[in-house]
Amino acid sequence: MHPRFESVFAQLPANLQSALHPLLDVDHFPAMLSAHEVALLRQQTGMDDATVALALLPLAAACARPAISHFHVGAIARGISGNFYFGANMEFPGTMLQQTIHAEQSAVTHAWLRGEKQLAAITVNYTPCGHCRQFMNELNSGTDLRIDLPGREPTTLGDYLPDAFGPVDLDITTRLLDEEHHGFAPEGDALSEAAIAAANRSHAPYSNAPSGIALEMNDGTIITGSYAENAAYNPSLPPLQAALNLVWLSGYDSQDIVRVLLAERPDAAITQWESTLAVMRSLGCSNLDRVLLG
Repeated sequence: MHPRFESVFAQLPANLQSALHPLLDVDHFPAMLSAHEVALLRQQTGMDDATVALALLPLAAACARPAISHFHVGAIARGISGNFYFGANMEFPGTMLQQTIHAEQSAVTHAWLRGEKQLAAITVNYTPCGHCRQFMNELNSGTDLRIDLPGREPTTLGDYLPDAFGPVDLDITTRLLDEEHHGFAPEGDALSEAAIAAANRSHAPYSNAPSGIALEMNDGTIITGSYAENAAYNPSLPPLQAALNLVWLSGYDSQDIVRVLLAERPDAAITQWESTLAVMRSLGCSNLDRVLLG
């Protein structure tokens, strides 16, 4: 079991500990539970999905990397597939606060990059901030998305974000978690092809500047991230943050990254290059290159 889970694991109900231990006792727990695994937890604990998600929040919060705030937020995205995806807040000392990943962004993007098609609910241990409410409004589940918090009755995103501004106001019909493909042809080595594939599935309907990134780990694993744009612009999540989110959720560390490749269009209205350089330098990684999409 990864050391980050040890202290909080001991605080979970005994029947949940017994059910979870075989799932967590791996080198790189993927910070997600398949629908089958969730069903086993329900069977062994007698809890329903919502109660299981609430009980798992301490594990999600243990994934946080709050180097600046020292404030742990955990979230769990529940997909219509039945899968559970962990999320937590991630911070980057030495860079702008805008580079921060919020827990709800972490869980949503985690689900998206794992191939989830739609979310049924988000469970979080603190009330979603305005930034996260706006980010979640980009989802194809819309304002019907269920929000669960400890000690409160379930509500919806629409209750947290009345009279919402979002994609519909800008005539955008493709939403985050919808399937997208921007048509860029694969080329180069495996890392290059992975970065291009990540750019192809990115959600960038406002800037028309799709981008993706691929990180090679020291064990040969390739982890990718896609750009997730937002109608309100500022809650947009860069591809690097999306990838680093999976790196850290999966139990890797920054020093495990040996090579980084960003894929973006050279003529796009915005670029991810400079901010990617800044964040990776702050993490001590300089082996960074770019493939230009044509």
